[in-house]
Amino acid sequence: MGRKNLVNATIVITGASSGFGRGAAIRLAEMGANVVLGARREAELKALAADITASGGKALAVAVDVSDPEQVATLADSAIQRFGHIDIWINNVGVGALGFFWQIPVADHARLIDVNLKGLIYGAHEAINHFISQGFGVLVNVGSVDSEVPLAYQASYAASKAAVLSLSRTLNEELQLNQFKEIKVATVMPWAVDTPWWTHAANYTGHAPRMAAMDDPKIVIDALVEACLNPKEEMPVGWKAHASTISHNLFPDTTEKMSATVARRSIEKAQPQPHSTGAIYEPMKGTATIEGGIRARMKQEDEKK
Repeated sequence: MGRKNLVNATIVITGASSGFGRGAAIRLAEMGANVVLGARREAELKALAADITASGGKALAVAVDVSDPEQVATLADSAIQRFGHIDIWINNVGVGALGFFWQIPVADHARLIDVNLKGLIYGAHEAINHFISQGFGVLVNVGSVDSEVPLAYQASYAASKAAVLSLSRTLNEELQLNQFKEIKVATVMPWAVDTPWWTHAANYTGHAPRMAAMDDPKIVIDALVEACLNPKEEMPVGWKAHASTISHNLFPDTTEKMSATVARRSIEKAQPQPHSTGAIYEPMKGTATIEGGIRARMKQEDEKK
């Protein structure tokens, strides 16, 4: 299954107010798709939809907290009412909680699972049922390199992303068993990316968030577009994600030790920062951007060492 273009395809994108969700929305609208933008920040979504429309695209903004299944159902219904159908659903929302597992409040772990896993399940359920009714569709779940390689300081986030990949694999098995050959589920698996995700994450490390060798959001936006056109079950993004996945499959213990060391060294280089719940409970203002500015800060921190 593959599409030649995305003209008039209706694509629902959660987490569309910032990061590569925002970037993908802009790119997909430029390619002629009808984009349905979902996120908590209604004002930012409406501004983005207005910009897309002013540029000749078609966009609908729907405020949604994906941890609420009724709001996710409303997102799907709004897309169908406006455009008549849904061709592609991109489950992109993801929050983080940084720190040693036992130092992060259990409420923060629970919130992360409510958003990253339960919210993704709600979106997948709406999408798959709609796709079965029309006989085709693509579900794109945004995982992480953490889907394959667990990472210290991100225990519940890594667990949620491992669950995302497992869910996607299982959905593909069930679709195959039922001969739904025109319905595909892809999991996009980026390396650490310079987006506002790091600023939005709850942080109990005592340092500003960072990670070695961050990727530019553009390569993930490209991967999301590719997943819409040619979905594959597992889609690691960039050479670092590919190399990490291969290394973990061949040498799991060694890879995990190396990953833990890289994470510790990266965090220890960062400037001090007080503990914070970030944006996991309430959205932030002023961060509705594609890039997060983390690489620029890291460069300044490294120059001071």
